[in-house]
Amino acid sequence: MDEAVRIAHEVSGVLCLTSAALHHGWAVKHIPDKPHVSFRRNRKLTPAQARLVGPHRHELTREDVVDGIVTTKEVTLTQCLRSLPDDEALVVADSAARAGDLAVLARVGATASGRGAARIRAKVAEARADAANAFESVLRSVANTVSGLKVEPQRLITSVAPWVRPDLVDDDLKIVLEADSFEWHGDRAALRRDARRYDLLVVDGWMVLRFAWEDVMFDQDFVRSVLVAAVALAHRRTKVICPRCGTA
Repeated sequence: MDEAVRIAHEVSGVLCLTSAALHHGWAVKHIPDKPHVSFRRNRKLTPAQARLVGPHRHELTREDVVDGIVTTKEVTLTQCLRSLPDDEALVVADSAARAGDLAVLARVGATASGRGAARIRAKVAEARADAANAFESVLRSVANTVSGLKVEPQRLITSVAPWVRPDLVDDDLKIVLEADSFEWHGDRAALRRDARRYDLLVVDGWMVLRFAWEDVMFDQDFVRSVLVAAVALAHRRTKVICPRCGTA
């Protein structure tokens, strides 16, 4: 971020979008290769300046900028939720909630107007302070596109012993989604712990789906296809077997 600030000063611009989100301490899906920098609509850049940044055009007021170099939290959230892809927007919204900026999110949702206002309000409503990290947020964003699937982050399941708190849980369909990182499972003790946890959930009637970082970040069509099939399987499992007695 020091380098991003230096470049923004050098080109006399203002950090915006995910570069501003990082400045405010929020997570993003991808670190931008070049800082996102906002300029006035009539500002012309030299070829050398254009090569340093990802340029954007906004009409910002003094009140829209803090520290003389970055958009405020409210403006940053508004820009991100209005224009970023769904998964990237949810990562920023979740991170803001996790950081304790719930009041900022609420103001952004309440004051949203104009183009994309409905989308901003929807993303504010989707934000969850319980979301653990960007990986989990991206997986939840994909899950939110699957009809019939309603997952919530870090829900406690007490029907197994010891109790478990999976990454994402659909209580109605009894589906668990885990965002599995290699780092988190990097030793034998962690592998054994999670193998036991998954086994206990399965024999308790839960469908446990584990997704790798590479698939969630770069092959969302595969992830979505698995989730669609999982919802269909869950509905088949819960069909009434005995219509007379009504038991499943």
